[in-house]
Amino acid sequence: MIRLEDILDKVETYKPELDDELIRRAYVFSAMAHKGQTRRSGEPYLIHPLHVALLLAEMKLDEASICAGLLHDVLEDTLTTKEKLVELFGDDVAEVVDGLTKISRFAYVSKEQQQAETFRKMILAMASDLRVVLVKLADRLHNMQTLEHLPEERRRAIAKETLEIYAPIANRLGMGRIKGELEDLALRHLHPKDYMELRDAVEAKLEVSGELIGRIRAVLTDTMKKSEIECEVIGRVKSMHSIRQKLIRQGIDIGQVYDYLAFRVIVPSVRDCYTALGLVHQLWRPVPGRFKDYVAMPKPNFYQSLHTTVVAEKGHPFEVQIRTREMDLVAEQGIAAHWKYKEGRVGPSVDDENFLWLRHLVEWQQEIKDPRIFLHSLKIDLYPDEVYTFTPRGDVYAFPRGATPLDFAYRIHTDLGNHCVGARINGKLVPLRTQLNNGDIVEVFTSPGQTPSQEWLSIVGTSRARHKIRHWLNTEQKSRSIELGRRLFEKELKKYRLSLKKLIKDGTLPRLAEEHGHSKSDELFADVGFGKLSAKTLVQKMIPDSDRREPSPPGLLQQAVRKLLPLGSGAVIRVRGFDDLLTYLARCCSPLPGEEIVGYITRGKGVAVHSANCPNVKNLLFSPDREIEVEWGEAPEAHFQVDLEVIVTDQTGVLARVISSIANLKTNIRNMEARAAEGKGVIDLSVEIADRRHLDRLIKSITAIDGVTRVERRYKVRDASA
Repeated sequence: MIRLEDILDKVETYKPELDDELIRRAYVFSAMAHKGQTRRSGEPYLIHPLHVALLLAEMKLDEASICAGLLHDVLEDTLTTKEKLVELFGDDVAEVVDGLTKISRFAYVSKEQQQAETFRKMILAMASDLRVVLVKLADRLHNMQTLEHLPEERRRAIAKETLEIYAPIANRLGMGRIKGELEDLALRHLHPKDYMELRDAVEAKLEVSGELIGRIRAVLTDTMKKSEIECEVIGRVKSMHSIRQKLIRQGIDIGQVYDYLAFRVIVPSVRDCYTALGLVHQLWRPVPGRFKDYVAMPKPNFYQSLHTTVVAEKGHPFEVQIRTREMDLVAEQGIAAHWKYKEGRVGPSVDDENFLWLRHLVEWQQEIKDPRIFLHSLKIDLYPDEVYTFTPRGDVYAFPRGATPLDFAYRIHTDLGNHCVGARINGKLVPLRTQLNNGDIVEVFTSPGQTPSQEWLSIVGTSRARHKIRHWLNTEQKSRSIELGRRLFEKELKKYRLSLKKLIKDGTLPRLAEEHGHSKSDELFADVGFGKLSAKTLVQKMIPDSDRREPSPPGLLQQAVRKLLPLGSGAVIRVRGFDDLLTYLARCCSPLPGEEIVGYITRGKGVAVHSANCPNVKNLLFSPDREIEVEWGEAPEAHFQVDLEVIVTDQTGVLARVISSIANLKTNIRNMEARAAEGKGVIDLSVEIADRRHLDRLIKSITAIDGVTRVERRYKVRDASA
């Protein structure tokens, strides 16, 4: 078990003048606050904050950070108040602990809203004090290291969140070591079979190539010494997660991966970096297109290094990374390596270009209210920029892979994006869908009559561009819905000889809007225009029962609205708050009973019900104003068609084993296609599934088959209006 003295000893190695009284008081307070609490493993809860504090000490953080690590759960899990922390430990420690506390006290919000609000609070806190996120990363790392004590479903949810949010945050802050460890731990719980197979295969390869590794290290060291360059050569194996990503990206198996090794050459100066690079290329033949100069053009997360891939004897490629000692420290620890806490600087400077992404996150999170849109935008923004492009004047702009000229236009200015009609890359006219590459010189053209369209959402690759397009579309669509809703409302009022002006003047309409959670009447009209509220129901709420009469036959406008939103009821879906709305299961994702679902009002078809994991929802091809809450009703005995893709090794009998496994679970196969190429096979299946648990059992059963490398549920990406 870790002792407090171990933590203090670690801190004293980089801060000899340490005043340990504050840390000791934080330890005693944490021990008292968590007294009697245990972890899922049965160990005393205090072990967790002690481990977090030790990880922070290994990052060489200040006393306030160490105290926050010891106290990070007291606001959430005990009766301690923020005011008490301020009184005992000061504003610094209290603010960091408060920034870490989850938004978990509001029982009425959904899990997605709770997660979104947690990240909103963390982003706001880290914008003023980055120690918040550093403590949070240490907390998440220790939780991931002890995840095996939780139930499987909970483990997978935490691992997925880690892979999608926390590992990218670590990467954005340049903390390569923590990022790699988080990714590998997440892989171990999300895809345990893949993890074990990769680990065993890499260990087997290392046993065979152990002599080669030693020889390469010796050659590198000897060559640098002869050229009078002091260096340290470190050989390492790439992370399991990065190797798996390469297997998926290139469609190969582990037997075809040779560059799983990387050698790090650490030299005294930048000049020595380039000299060492020349020597490496004289020793071994470089692989074309695999050289990257992150020294002259650092990554947005502070990372600097020269990367090259060369081919050794017997045709084995390996990567060489060349950097200075300072670059190596930043590559491993990122922001924690050079943040000047002792100078009182705890937040990013307004002029620090390395933190433009963080300032943008703070700005956008204030504008985006929908939790799904916010989480999706956050995931996009946390991935590193990898493509560097230029304006005709030579200004440099970095983008994530997959960005297009439309993203480029929105990066320059919102109006430039909204009116973009075309682009020229490297002097050649190209479609707006064209993906940008490193070194491209981009020029965009505009027209005053051009405006964004729904299709643009599927073209852009950055959340900034997507947010600007969606904002324009929502504004336009909402104004049309307000006008339609007002006309419908006035039409209904005429049946009872009521005046809209009079209702506004005497306060009746504003009160009605408030009853439905709106501050303005226009928002009420928008709900009517979208079909979320009925004009007839609203009007009848305002008049006595005795004055009501049977409505006259529907006019043309009412008929149009009924066509817009048919009435009826879905077989297994209920729309919350409504009894007469027609629902149907979207064919692009075929949601299953038991899984999370989302409803969208469509034009002329009723409410389309999608799986929350549907790419159409994830890619935000829908207007949030058309979203409506839906839930599973009491489903009758029914089966739903689900499409699966099974990746297998090309070996005899694997197809028969897959079919047998499906039959054993009494699952009907509606359609099946199999194909083989380059040592692997792909089996496309359409199967009949009863509910989400049935699907989980089937995927688990197929995944366990010898020769199966991956099983994925397939979705169809459709246009937003579908």
